[in-house]
Parts: sequence; structure tokens; C-alpha cells
Amino acid sequence: MAARAEIFKALGHPARLTMVAAMGEGERCVCELRERVGLDMSTVSKHLSVLHAAGLVERDRRGKQIFYSLRLPCTLGFLECVDRALKERER
Repeated sequence: MAARAEIFKALGHPARLTMVAAMGEGERCVCELRERVGLDMSTVSKHLSVLHAAGLVERDRRGKQIFYSLRLPCTLGFLECVDRALKERER
């Protein structure tokens, strides 16, 4: 249960959810993710470290750039489920 809680905790920030959604469209470099969330590079790196530590994403260094991709693509299905529930709640 503690490991599950760690994953949910990692998803518990709007910027990290935005980055996960972006990676759901495909691999992204840190610079793309920074533009997507509109935060400074050090803050984005910290958020990515949280996602990586929880096992949600993997990284691939290519020269000076680091690319991130979803390690658990099923996360997207969960987020879609949450979105459906939120829409139902609005009715």
C-alpha cells in the first residue's frame, strides 16, 4: 500500500499531471515539458525527479538533453477515468 500511495502522491500536483499528460502524447525533452508547464528549469527537474522516483517515468540522456517517457502508460487510462468521474460530478 505504501508503494501505491507513493504513486498517487507523485500525481498529486497540477504541474506533474500536466507533464504526465504531455508524455502520454509521446517522449518529451525537459525543455518541452518546461514550456508546457511554464515553470523554471529547476522546478521542472524537481517535479520530474518525483515522477521518476515513483516509477511513473523513465529518462534517457542524449548528449546534453534528457528525454522523459511514461513507464506506466496505464496512468493515462486512470486519468481518463478521473476526468469522466469529474464530468459526471458536474451534472
